[in-house]
Parts: sequence; structure tokens; C-alpha cells
Amino acid sequence: MVSAWATKNRVTLGQVKVKQKSNEITAIPELLKALYLTGAVVTIDAMGCQKEIVKEIITQGADYIIALKKNQGGLYTRAVELFKKAQKQPDKAYFKSANHFSESTHGREETRYYQVINNIKDEIDPQDEWQNLNSIIRVDYLRIGKNGKMTFEELYYISSLSNDATKFSQDIREHWKVENQLHWVLDVQFNEDASRIRKDNSPENLAIVRHIALNLLNQEKTLKVGTKAKRNRAGWDNDYIAQSFNQIIFLGFYK
Repeated sequence: MVSAWATKNRVTLGQVKVKQKSNEITAIPELLKALYLTGAVVTIDAMGCQKEIVKEIITQGADYIIALKKNQGGLYTRAVELFKKAQKQPDKAYFKSANHFSESTHGREETRYYQVINNIKDEIDPQDEWQNLNSIIRVDYLRIGKNGKMTFEELYYISSLSNDATKFSQDIREHWKVENQLHWVLDVQFNEDASRIRKDNSPENLAIVRHIALNLLNQEKTLKVGTKAKRNRAGWDNDYIAQSFNQIIFLGFYK
């Protein structure tokens, strides 16, 4: 399943099943066409770094921030070379801005250094293959684990926006909420990966039900506990369901 996740509202806007003998590349455009995207910022990981996907986002009046995949050889190489050129010629106004971010969590230390070059369309995409491409973002990511092992990655993103590094760093970090607030919750709190339901359309149907249930749980604010505790309460207390979730469903359909 490929899902569209609204980070601010913590709601799944839609999901599409990946067809057999296919992958997310074919499912993403189908999902995008089912959504109203005007004014939104769409973030996708490297799997979605495709010209047709970019075109669909722009056609719908949205902007994009997409991880740049190495198999996009020409664009990826030009992005790397552009940042090398900017470092060698500091007197030229290549870098729009930079931002440094560090945190310690779960026994590991993470440091990210964001650099942004704006208004690079003519230099990096002269054939206009990537619609509305305005910025390249580079993220130097250093991670030190509990055992002291160091991991370094050099990541690149393309965007139709012309934001500064601080805003881009926030948006890129927000993207990973789809993993922390959706996929992880479905796996751990709903035991989705352990499900033995396999036959016909049952897996897809149950996945949709889980998404709907999680949407409702996220919108329920009267109980200040986690998702699993809310699920238990809903199973034990009919009054809790009637007072909380029926009201949410009513507002959702008739607002």
C-alpha cells in the first residue's frame, strides 16, 4: 500500500495498492490523481523521483520536495557538481543558505547540515525535463550509534520551492512522520505486519479499515493516552465510542 499522509493533521488522505509485478512508481501517480493537492507541499522519498510524478504534482497546483535518486544519473551528477563548484567559488552567490541541526535520541547522536542552492533551473536542467525545478538541497548526515560506530550519508533533494535551508530542513524532517506516525503505528500498535490475512482482496480491505481507525484515533483528543490504549478503551467502553468517535464521524461527513 502507498499512502498519502497529512503531517499537520495526522490523517491518511488516501492509499493505493501496488499492483502485482509492479512497484510504487506506478502506484504514486494513481494516488496523486485521487487527491486535491492545490497549495500543498508534496514530499516523496527517492522512489518517487520521476519526471511524470513531478509533472502530476505541478499540474495539480502543488509544490514538491523529492529525494534525488542516484539512478537519475544526469540530474544527480549535475547536482553533485554544482555543490562542488559552489565550494570552490565561495565568492559567487551559489549558496542561498545553510542550516545545522543536531540531536541526541535513543542513545545515538545525529547531526545534519543542510545547504540550499536556489534558482538553478537553467544550470542544472537546461532541457526543462523536471517541471518547475528551482532548488537543490544537500544534506550531510552524520550518525554516531550507541557503540560509537559512525555513519555518514550525503543526500540530495530537488524542489519546486525557493525556500531557505531552515524551512527546507523542517519540511524534510516532517516527511519522516509518515514512517513514525503511520507505518510504525500500523506495524507496532495494529500488528499489521503480523497479520495472516492473505486471500483475495482481504489484505487491502483490512488495510483501509486500519487507516480509517487510525485517523479516528488521532482525531480523538479527550483521552490523553497512546493509540493502543485508545483502541483498548474503545473495545471496552461503548459510551467512549458513542461520545467520542460518533461525534468525529458526524463532523467528518457533515462539516
